[in-house]
Amino acid sequence: MITSRRHFLQNTSLLASAPFLTSQAVFAAEGIPQSVQDLWADFDPRRDPIETEVIREWTEDGMILRHVRYFIGSFKGKPARMAAVYGFPEGTKEKLPAVMHIHGGGQRGSVSEVKLLVARGYAALSVNWGGSGTGKAPFNTCEKSEPGDPNTDWGAVDPSQLNVPGYSSMLPGPKHVFEDREHPKNNNWYLLTLGCRRGLTFLEQQPEVDAGRLGVHGYSMGGNLTMYVAGTDRRVKAAVPGVGGQGWRWQPHPFIGGTDQQDRIKGDVEVFKRTLSFESYAPRIQCPVLHRSATNDFHGWLDDVYRTNALIEKQPTRYSWVPHMNHRLTPEVAVTMPLWFDQHLKGGPALPETPQSELRLKSNDDVPMLRVRPDAKSLPVARVEIFYSVDPDPRARFWRSTEVHHESEGYIAQLPLHTHDLPLFAFANVYYTLPKPESLAQLPGNSKPVTELCISSLLHSHSAAEVKHAAHQLTTKPSKLIEDFTHGQRDWYALNAGNLTHQQLWTRKVTDPLWRGPDGSKLVLTLRMPQTNRFHIVLQQNEWRSYCGQRRTFVCTREIPGSDASQTLTLDLKDFTSPEGSPTNWSEIDQLGLCASHGLPANEVPLWKGPAPEFLRVAWE
Repeated sequence: MITSRRHFLQNTSLLASAPFLTSQAVFAAEGIPQSVQDLWADFDPRRDPIETEVIREWTEDGMILRHVRYFIGSFKGKPARMAAVYGFPEGTKEKLPAVMHIHGGGQRGSVSEVKLLVARGYAALSVNWGGSGTGKAPFNTCEKSEPGDPNTDWGAVDPSQLNVPGYSSMLPGPKHVFEDREHPKNNNWYLLTLGCRRGLTFLEQQPEVDAGRLGVHGYSMGGNLTMYVAGTDRRVKAAVPGVGGQGWRWQPHPFIGGTDQQDRIKGDVEVFKRTLSFESYAPRIQCPVLHRSATNDFHGWLDDVYRTNALIEKQPTRYSWVPHMNHRLTPEVAVTMPLWFDQHLKGGPALPETPQSELRLKSNDDVPMLRVRPDAKSLPVARVEIFYSVDPDPRARFWRSTEVHHESEGYIAQLPLHTHDLPLFAFANVYYTLPKPESLAQLPGNSKPVTELCISSLLHSHSAAEVKHAAHQLTTKPSKLIEDFTHGQRDWYALNAGNLTHQQLWTRKVTDPLWRGPDGSKLVLTLRMPQTNRFHIVLQQNEWRSYCGQRRTFVCTREIPGSDASQTLTLDLKDFTSPEGSPTNWSEIDQLGLCASHGLPANEVPLWKGPAPEFLRVAWE
């Protein structure tokens, strides 16, 4: 059972105490850094002049916004410069806290992210690390840049996504720092972190910025960089990584056979672990950290996020998880970022503490149970959701919801199981009512005020051996009923919600042994479609389980006549097709999607007619 940082530290101390390979002595003798401290010992982010260029300035919504560029450093005799978006409130007369935003892969310096923070009284900088100066991709220029604007130019090196192999390599190359030897500085993450740390120097030199109140947040690859920057720069006073920044990405995992790796490191893996892997940066972080992510994120594996952040010592940490999704945030999770900065950079109201939680494999009813005690001192509790799973793969696992009961000692939920032969994972989301609605309107798709925030518990887990040893009662069994929607869509997640032409509803229930399709069965969908529309039922096979077979998507398209009465579709495996043919069985299906459109070019998607379909029942026959 995982309930505390101490447990994580005990589990990971074996890695730290393992004897170094012989290569350590060899690399050390050649002057190759052997730790994070060694890697960054010769870099002073304030040493070189920042050489700020103001490319353009404009006023918008009471904000002064600028496209700027600053000097990163010189590599192999050529200068490198970073383009960025900078902003602050118009008429500022006092020193402001400042936050640096770091975009994700395929993204760019963001005016929207800057405006969100400036509207809340911050100075903000969004760096454009993905720029290459080549103009080969649309994400190379900052948002709202104009043709001919100076862009990020990495000079003689290239840590952008035009040099993808560089993210997992320390080997020499023509676009790396060293062309003649293996070195951690050849890795893209080193150069990008260096460029972002220079962004902090840019911020602290602005006349409207209080240099003692700097924060950093980033998304996806920007979440990675948030952890790197926070772990190397004491100027960071609060950090919010999102959907990224977990450690042990080099490590084989049991659920993929113990032979594969998330990132196949090119070069000495031991040196990479000690100089570039996030579990080596987490213990060096000296600021509060809030981690926002999705439970099924492909890039920030839930289990390893907890494992990594447990190494952050003597600093507050929080977690906020979107259930069922991959690489997306809901408003209740997204809003925690500005509120975290308000707390730690402005002295604003404190976010609730991480809920206390306890997982018992055998309760009074001889059934596993999770008990949750929210922190209700600061904000009123709106609701509590408890989830559990038996799937070892964090990317593909279905998180079962369960009935939550409120009692004097908190909230409890039973976690009924059907077998003793699988592991058990559980956590809780506590939703708090905000004292006033918060706005995220500067970000696309966030027009509605946010009235709740989500704070998640720690993750609890038991191995299959521990579950078997507990020998609790087995109180549930597989069901042919997948969903009757009596609890709404709590076991599903929606994409493009509100956009009826592109709306999709997905669930991973069909990958769970309780709802997996029996051999020879058919999928039966009952719905109400007020007007005639073309509709797509989609199956995804081996969504993230490449260790089980090829990833495939199968689609069944139906023209459904409009009617006020309910209609039933009965579908066989052969009704679903892909370029490779039809699925051979239901057991390899990871996701089921009910989609207004799927896989069509934008110009071929028909406009949806009438209201959204009403889904009534999904089952196996």
